[in-house]
Amino acid sequence: MPHFEIHANDVARARAFYGGLFGWRFAPMPGAEEMEYHLIEGPGFAEDGLTGGLMRRIGPAPEAGAPVRGGTMTFEVADCDERYTWALANGGAEALPPTDYPGVGRAACVEDGEGNIVGMISPFEVRA
Repeated sequence: MPHFEIHANDVARARAFYGGLFGWRFAPMPGAEEMEYHLIEGPGFAEDGLTGGLMRRIGPAPEAGAPVRGGTMTFEVADCDERYTWALANGGAEALPPTDYPGVGRAACVEDGEGNIVGMISPFEVRA
């Protein structure tokens, strides 16, 4: 089962950002309170075979604006432009503005305020 983790210096801020951006919920993981580990719940998780966690970063955060600092997570959204605008108004910073990719969809990336880059995509409808 695929699993990813998001590392944050301010776990509460990251929970608010991702909860607002994607509608995720977070459940503290028993036994992992010291690292503030939260399991991610919401659309597309568990039932679709994906699991995720949000935890306190161990060590310093990467510098803002630095090159990609790990894997880039990209999640499907209904309206890429609307979610991009929301992210910038709620603590995110531009990493890649909304761009059309022919045959794929409209995609964008933002920094999450915690040193991570996250992507979003609104796939183009497949027409027969």
